[in-house]
Amino acid sequence: MELTQRQQEIKKEFIEVRGSWSESWEAILVLSPEFLAGYLSLSSVPWKKNKLEDKVKEFIYIAVNSAATHLYVPGVRQHVRGALRLGATSAEIMEVVELASTLGVHAMNVGIPILCEVLDESGLRKGQAPLNEYQEKVKQEFTENRGYWNHKTWDDTLALDPEYLEAYTEFSSASWKYGPLEPKVKEFVYIAFDIAATHLYERGTKLHMENALRYGATIEEIVEVMEIASVIGIHAATTAAPIILEEVAAFEAEVAIR
Repeated sequence: MELTQRQQEIKKEFIEVRGSWSESWEAILVLSPEFLAGYLSLSSVPWKKNKLEDKVKEFIYIAVNSAATHLYVPGVRQHVRGALRLGATSAEIMEVVELASTLGVHAMNVGIPILCEVLDESGLRKGQAPLNEYQEKVKQEFTENRGYWNHKTWDDTLALDPEYLEAYTEFSSASWKYGPLEPKVKEFVYIAFDIAATHLYERGTKLHMENALRYGATIEEIVEVMEIASVIGIHAATTAAPIILEEVAAFEAEVAIR
């Protein structure tokens, strides 16, 4: 299908600003060029303000796309390629994915406090017992390896299941011990997948914002992380638009045969 002048202008600007193009963008351009122009305006904000280093922006896209709550494979591939073009190493990109892989612990972060509430209401828990030697060791290891301790997030897990917390400490600490990303960038990754529309984990978002500020992040950098995470809604269109074109073509061919 031949593009109109307006469609050509939008495509040219998109490639100039975002540095990529795909069949999905082409399909949206054909079906709804002004919608694509609106998305370009929205998604370009962090690329024009440039509070984050460009490769870090790509890390944020990788984080929200690869997170278990989203798993948008085309986006992972696009932004891994984008990060490499901007000088990122495979170790840096892998660390982003390692950090995103910790998302599953939120089953415990949400579930354990609920269980404690049920136990309290049922009279099955008699206050918080003092930590034993093993629990103190687990808490110390977590604090040393991860650089913080949050009572609301970890106290109840430590009380009910210190073995799990010890194992999670080992799992989640690998990137902190051996990964090349600076601490505030690690925290940006946590913020990104916590605040993404497919997760919206408020406690984690607040915790990692606090940590990021402690590591020297600016308010503008944190806002830019959220700006990038906010655009994953476009995946409704990038997934559906090519299907619409395919089904329209198939339907028109079917009608023509009748």
